[in-house]
Amino acid sequence: MPAPLQTTRRSLLVLSAALSSLALTAPVALAAPSPTPTPTPTTSATATTTPSSSASSSVTPTATPPANMSSVGGTRLAMAGTQVNLTAGVPVLPKDVTARSWIVSDAESGAVLAAHNAHWRLPPASTLKMLFADTVLPKFPKTTEHKVVASDLAGMGAGSSVVPIKQGESYTVHDLWLGVFLRSGNDAVHVLAHMNGGVDKTVADMNAHAQDLQALDTHVVTPDGYDEAGQVSSAYDLTLFARSGLQKKDFREYCSTVSVKFPGETTKVKGKSVRGTFEIRNTNRLLSGDSDVSVYPGIAGVKNGNTTNAGATFTGVAERNGKVLLVTVMNPEKDEHNEVYKEAAKILDWGFQADGKVQPVGELVAPKNVPQASAQPGATATGEAGGDTAAKPSASSAASASEEDAGSGGVGIALAIVGGLLVLLAGGVFLVNRRWPLPDLVRRRPRP
Repeated sequence: MPAPLQTTRRSLLVLSAALSSLALTAPVALAAPSPTPTPTPTTSATATTTPSSSASSSVTPTATPPANMSSVGGTRLAMAGTQVNLTAGVPVLPKDVTARSWIVSDAESGAVLAAHNAHWRLPPASTLKMLFADTVLPKFPKTTEHKVVASDLAGMGAGSSVVPIKQGESYTVHDLWLGVFLRSGNDAVHVLAHMNGGVDKTVADMNAHAQDLQALDTHVVTPDGYDEAGQVSSAYDLTLFARSGLQKKDFREYCSTVSVKFPGETTKVKGKSVRGTFEIRNTNRLLSGDSDVSVYPGIAGVKNGNTTNAGATFTGVAERNGKVLLVTVMNPEKDEHNEVYKEAAKILDWGFQADGKVQPVGELVAPKNVPQASAQPGATATGEAGGDTAAKPSASSAASASEEDAGSGGVGIALAIVGGLLVLLAGGVFLVNRRWPLPDLVRRRPRP
């Protein structure tokens, strides 16, 4: 069956299930809905200004997941612990996943298949570079050249990962982004940040862009993800950054590149200046492989990280049989070599096995400035799903609603929602197979 027909059929089936669920559960699950819990504010007015110490102190990571977290993407995602709908036919989750937080979702429909402490605000390490790239990458043509001066490399944290970038040498923007993605080079980040007007401006730009993406768990202090007080994100937000970045061709190219020859230092050979090169290899082990980790079938990026405070973090995207999944894993408790990749691979395996069988527990919201697909011409995203206002139920949230609300008037509300779904169904299948389709991803290239 052609892929478009498969997608349409799957979407129709999910909508049909959602309608049936609403008809059966409306008097209980949809009666007198209470307002969606409001997520803990990030830096409030500091989204477009340099973070202050007082703002940082308000976003200090907690030792255990808060009882009430952000409800962006659905109320189930605000709950601590594992969220999954293990109905008949759905494979059980792998039992040896020890990450403090993780999430697996459909990259294109936005359906969250399962999650564990999805909105727990934790140090992100270099996975924050996805937000940096999504913010800054569109600002400079890849052919732009920049000669590095001392101030470009100032202010990096002790022990930072580096490409290395050399003072006095010229690099193209293309070179610098390869240094960011393959070597997680904080030096390449700082050069690009200074090209963007400085570190403070870049941090402000990143915080503003996070707000636009409805990534409300995120507070940026450094553009490279280096440990700083108050710098936090979440598995949910990191997934939003990856999904946004993957819309961009250059982002897809950089995050899927395994190895390249990188410009080295210029030396004199027989009186002539000669620029050497050296190989840099992607440190994403599901992409490049390692002694105890195989290249994951269908992997196409995205970004890994590791710092003292964050532990190991990773966001990956993979494709199998036309299905594209995103996974984010933060800080596995199991202290083994490459554990974050091993757990990510297990969660991806489960996601592909559960595809078409499991009902979502939430959704990845689209950015505020991206129109939502809708049967109504001109409809745009309003951000209601973001949790900062009372959320409007979607097929995924309604179909998996639990008995958390009670009261009168539920039948009328349910009929209104069912009527709305029928309008969507009549106008086209949008609710599940909608949101933000990804362009063709860079497929896994043959490995030498």
